[in-house]
Amino acid sequence: MLWESISSVVLGLALSWVALRSLPRRLPSPRVVFVTGALGALFGAFLTHSALDGGHFLAAPAGAVLVGAVTLSLLIRPRRSRPVRSAAV
Repeated sequence: MLWESISSVVLGLALSWVALRSLPRRLPSPRVVFVTGALGALFGAFLTHSALDGGHFLAAPAGAVLVGAVTLSLLIRPRRSRPVRSAAV
C-alpha cells in the first residue's frame, strides 16, 4: 500500500506538470496545481483500492490518474475574451 501511495503522488505531480506546461495561463499558481494534482491522485488511488479491495496491480494507478485529471480540470479557468457589449447600453 505504501508503494501505491508513493506512485500515485508521483503520477499526480507528473500530471500537474503536464497541465502546467500545456495550459499555463488558464491555471492558478503552480503550487496550487501541484498540491491539487498530488492529493487528487492520492484520493483516486485510495478510492480504487477501497472499491476493488486490493490485488489489482494496475487499477490503483489508473484510478489515481483519472481522479487526478478530474480534480485538475476543476482548476481550469475559462479563456479570456473581449467583453461583449450590449446594444442596449
